[in-house]
Amino acid sequence: MFRLIFLFIVLGAGLFVGSQYSGQQGYVLISVANKTLEMSVTTLVIFVIATLAALFGLEYLLKKMFYASSATWNYFSVRKMRRSRRLTNEGIISLLEGDFKTAEKKVTRWANHHDMPLLCYLVASEAAQGMADNEKRDHYLQLALEQKDSRLAVELTRAKQQIREGLFEQAFATLSDLKGDYPNNAILLSLLKTVYLELKLWEPLLELQPKLLKAKLITKDDQQQFTLRAECGLLAEIAGQKGSEGLIQHWNGLSRKLKSDLHLVECFAKQLILRKADAHAFTVVKEALKKHPSSDLYKLLPQMNLADNHPAIVFLEDVLRKDGNNAEAHSALAQFLLRNQHWADAQQHFEKALALRSSVSDYAYLADTLEKQNFNKAAHEVSKKALTLASH
Repeated sequence: MFRLIFLFIVLGAGLFVGSQYSGQQGYVLISVANKTLEMSVTTLVIFVIATLAALFGLEYLLKKMFYASSATWNYFSVRKMRRSRRLTNEGIISLLEGDFKTAEKKVTRWANHHDMPLLCYLVASEAAQGMADNEKRDHYLQLALEQKDSRLAVELTRAKQQIREGLFEQAFATLSDLKGDYPNNAILLSLLKTVYLELKLWEPLLELQPKLLKAKLITKDDQQQFTLRAECGLLAEIAGQKGSEGLIQHWNGLSRKLKSDLHLVECFAKQLILRKADAHAFTVVKEALKKHPSSDLYKLLPQMNLADNHPAIVFLEDVLRKDGNNAEAHSALAQFLLRNQHWADAQQHFEKALALRSSVSDYAYLADTLEKQNFNKAAHEVSKKALTLASH
């Protein structure tokens, strides 16, 4: 458009000048080597305009030719790309349907013509794993890794595949390499949570909780459950490494809120019992029960190998004076009395416990108590009840 306007301006100017100086055109002499060329000024102007018009026309024709060639090339390229996209979409559907062989064939056939080959190779890798062909799976992952900006997608896919196969240590290594560069990636955080739980990496799991909550991958309730599970696992880990003294030191360093949680108290007490620190376990459990009665903690008391059972018996008798319907306290007291060979008293408390709720172990203890008193027929009847309850 600009060139046309320019030509009209030049032509108009020439016509105006020509009309003003008609009859006084003068002439132009051009001499090159031994040749000379004479013409009027009007002829020169017309010649210049004609030359410009010819050049502009030639440019237009050349552009049209190149455009036609480019359009033809683009037509075939776009056609191939569209076909590749269609096959890739079909391949993804086949993958979701479990037809792994078809999925692999479709996504790799025209992968070179796809505008995102990375997608093709990742789908092919998933299909190869579905067929249990690890060699092909790794080959496709390597091809995907050669694509631009592919590291995150490829390594996350690799980690998911490793987790599916139960290769948690390899998945841990894969995710650890990514963690520094992508600390807030939601999928990465979710996969790390799974790996930490499987490998029982409790301290990293505790450190991960705030990020999981911020990314809305867990709820407040989930965070509490994960925290308790991790803290309980950490207690077992420290007990195994540092013994009862290191375990007690770690417990003393916990927050008051954690130390008041009954589930965590139970974990702590169990580790103390395993490490022969039964007296300390009794103190911890007794103080916890004074504040918050818990059937699980009452069950722990008879598991303790105390040098003197008297403090435990006194404590349980005091509990039953305040609450005579505490079945687990009756059961715990009965087991201590059985240990001290107080058969009749033990029998009484076992019967009270069983009147409040059924328990296979209490039926078995009661049968033993009756046998000790030579009540063999009654012991036999109680044993039958225990077997019936156990079979259900």
